[in-house]
Amino acid sequence: MHLSKLAAVIVATISFSGLTACGGGSNSSGPAPTPTPTPTGPSWQPGVFASASSLEAKCESPRTGIDPFTGQQYPDEAGSSLEEKLWLRSWTNETYLWYDEVDDNNPANYSVLGYFDQLKTTATTPSGTPKDNFHFYQPTDEYNELTQSGVSSGYGFDWEFVRNTSPRELVVRFAEPGSPADLAGIPRGASVKRVNGIDFVNTNSSTDIDALNDALFPADNGTTTSFVFELVNGDELAVDVTSADVQVSPVQHVQVLDTPAGRTGYFQFNTFIRTAQYDLIDAFDGFIDENVTELVIDLRYNGGGLLSLASQLSYMVAGPAQTNNAYFETLQFNDKSPNRDPVTGNVIQPTPFYSNEIDYNAGRLLSAVLPSLSLTRVFVLTTGSSCSASESVINALRGIDVEVVQIGSTTCGKPYGYYPTDNCGTTYFSIQFQGINYKGFGDYADGFIPTETPNYGYEVPGCAVDDDFSHPLGDPAEGMLSTALAYAETGSCPQPVNPAPVSPDAVNAQSSESSLAIENPLTLKERLILQNKINEPIVTEQE
Repeated sequence: MHLSKLAAVIVATISFSGLTACGGGSNSSGPAPTPTPTPTGPSWQPGVFASASSLEAKCESPRTGIDPFTGQQYPDEAGSSLEEKLWLRSWTNETYLWYDEVDDNNPANYSVLGYFDQLKTTATTPSGTPKDNFHFYQPTDEYNELTQSGVSSGYGFDWEFVRNTSPRELVVRFAEPGSPADLAGIPRGASVKRVNGIDFVNTNSSTDIDALNDALFPADNGTTTSFVFELVNGDELAVDVTSADVQVSPVQHVQVLDTPAGRTGYFQFNTFIRTAQYDLIDAFDGFIDENVTELVIDLRYNGGGLLSLASQLSYMVAGPAQTNNAYFETLQFNDKSPNRDPVTGNVIQPTPFYSNEIDYNAGRLLSAVLPSLSLTRVFVLTTGSSCSASESVINALRGIDVEVVQIGSTTCGKPYGYYPTDNCGTTYFSIQFQGINYKGFGDYADGFIPTETPNYGYEVPGCAVDDDFSHPLGDPAEGMLSTALAYAETGSCPQPVNPAPVSPDAVNAQSSESSLAIENPLTLKERLILQNKINEPIVTEQE
């Protein structure tokens, strides 16, 4: 679905069938009417698929000029909405991991984006959740803006949606450094009480709900909103915040702690976008200089991103000896493509543990070697918002016998990924592969689960702990981090251990049906990276 809307508006599009005008009677003295020509363009035939390449870039509203992100002419040609839908259909049939579980519905009954929304499996995981919860699209210019520059628009809040219906609860996880929210001094754990004078917690007026959605997620920069928050100590904070461009800071709170277990590095890592590479390098250079022997990576809000960057991070943890002759992950595509990548056409080869810096603009390895700690144990802090490439790091390190200790709650469960694909100005994300680690494991569709007594591949040694909003992230007293530090010292979970929190979805499922819910479109950064594993092939020859 589109990032800024809860659901796409479906507009019916009529496809033309071949019609021939009837001729006049035999007594007509005039010339016979000229038959209407049969359309020669593509049409939908159930079970018959043209090649996606024959339909791509045939657009109802073609772009013109130069793409500012590639420097190349836009490839678009004049076409129709039907051709856009037929391209989606063929592209899905060729590359979607579960193509044989997709209903071949008539595209005439959908808008382009509405048609894409239903081009996915309806099957469920063993726990009963949808197998494909990761099907979405994004305007291409917005996607390129964020992934290449790390800039999004908004207040800079990272929100925790505890409850969407009354009594609602919306809590600040953190504010992006330098963002309007950060400059306004709004701390972690602040809970929204009023927005532009509206009772956020209790209102059930549809007019109020619309106003809340507009205020919380402004479409434009320069929107000023009045918030009243309740802080963790019970005080109220009233503040006006104006939306603006926000620079995403993927790596935050880098520090080294002196602990009984030794020098322990910690950093919060929020997203695997290309701008994070040098922040990670700086962090690990510092850890090496500080003689770090234990490491805590805070992935609790990291929804994923680039697999190549996840591979680089894993190498920086494990080092050359443990990654030698092993691979980070190999990709499995649909059964039409057992040996060849259906997107690139290349022979399938495992993703290595990248030990070098990468020029992400050119997709090439550089000569500079990454720093590495060569650790045999690493702690990861997780929640249900830890997804995809974050889970790949956990899986890949376990695949080479690095001990991973998981502190927090069950991850989102996404061993799947895709190549973001642009057509006619929209970038589509449709599951195309599953990742498998060096030991051949990749079955964690219901997430990695921290437990003191692991019995299955998706159960990871560690401790189930609540997300603690009463302390700043990086504070050694914060619940997850303090548990990790205690485990590093003793080798076991401290007692008592808090139970893992109830998910917001489970809370909302118990709400009254008559209670109106605010939307949860999330910020551009969250939605774009949420549950996202992106493959960008890297040329292995160094520049």
